[in-house]
Parts: sequence; structure tokens; C-alpha cells
Amino acid sequence: MKRFRFVPLALVFIFLTAFSDSEKTYIRKIEKHRKEIHKEFQNPETSPFRQAAGDFHGLDYFPPDPAYRVTAKVSLTPEAAAFEMPTSDPKRNKKFVSYAKLTFSLKGETFELIAYRNLQLAGIKQYEDHLFLPITDLTTGVETYGGGRYMDISLPKGNTLVLDFNLLYNPYCAYSDGWSCPIPPKENFLNTRLEAGVKNYADH
Repeated sequence: MKRFRFVPLALVFIFLTAFSDSEKTYIRKIEKHRKEIHKEFQNPETSPFRQAAGDFHGLDYFPPDPAYRVTAKVSLTPEAAAFEMPTSDPKRNKKFVSYAKLTFSLKGETFELIAYRNLQLAGIKQYEDHLFLPITDLTTGVETYGGGRYMDISLPKGNTLVLDFNLLYNPYCAYSDGWSCPIPPKENFLNTRLEAGVKNYADH
């Protein structure tokens, strides 16, 4: 059985003293978000484990790091054609369209990602402002899930938006079988280690 990893309070104190007050507030916000995810995973109605949610005992994460919260320049791609993104189920591709190119700096290097719009979800009111950001990086298949990780963002209101890699999450395929999970396109591979967000789920 997987158990929680308790961190000694002294180590937590040392970790937090390295940040400013605003950064400490941000870190606590990320920790609160992770606790909310934990509750969702324990609920059979919202858990990727479905009726086996009672067997879930927690996720492993990289420590929250404000350095992985960056501002990206948005370049819209209105001429992009719709395409079918492959998924973990060869019989169930999903239709997307490139919405914008996102350019940002991370730890002194410049990178680009493509944000996509799910054409099926775009017609549903609660998802009409939703963009999908599937990513792989140098931790993929090592510390993190081999099928990549995802980030959800909202349609930009201007020419910049915030990307918070501390919010990277696993597709449901990382936790149990029977899901159809989009496979990140090669253009969304980042040649760096994204030591942020959720790690691989060792129990699956």
C-alpha cells in the first residue's frame, strides 16, 4: 500500500524561508489545490479510479516552485487546420485545432508550445473558453508519466498569458485502464526538465 510521505516541519520551514512572502502565499495556494485534487481522487464520482477510488492513497509531486510560473507571449494561429490528435486508444482520435503559439522564457532559455482547442468541447458552454496544453519534457518516462502531462488554460484576453507548470497533471491513463488520452504532439516537447507538477503514479 502506498503511504503518504510526511515531510519534517524543520525541512518545510527551511524550504519556505527561501521565498518572499508573496511566493510563500503562492506556494500555499498550490498546496491547497493539491489537497482538492486528492479529495476528487477519493470520490468515485470524480476519480479516474472510478469505483476503486478507495484504493487511492495519494500522489507524488515536485515541490511547488514559483520559478515555474511564467508569462508567455501569445501568437494566434487563425489559419490552422483542424486535425485528429492520436490518443492512447488507436480507435479514438480526438479533433483539435491549433489556437496559439506560446513563447516564454524558463530559467534563462526560450521555449515554444502550441495551445490547442478541442473542437468537440468548444461547443459546450462550460468549455468554450478552454484551451488544452499537452506536454512532454526530459522528465517524461523517468520521474513523470510516459504519456506526457497536461495543463488547462483559458482563452487569452490579450497578447500574454500565465503558464503555471506547477499545475501540470497526468492524463487519467496514468492511473487506470479504459481511458482515451490525447498523446502530446512532437511540437510540444520541451528540451528541458520540467521539475514541476505531478510525478508518475507508481501504483499503475
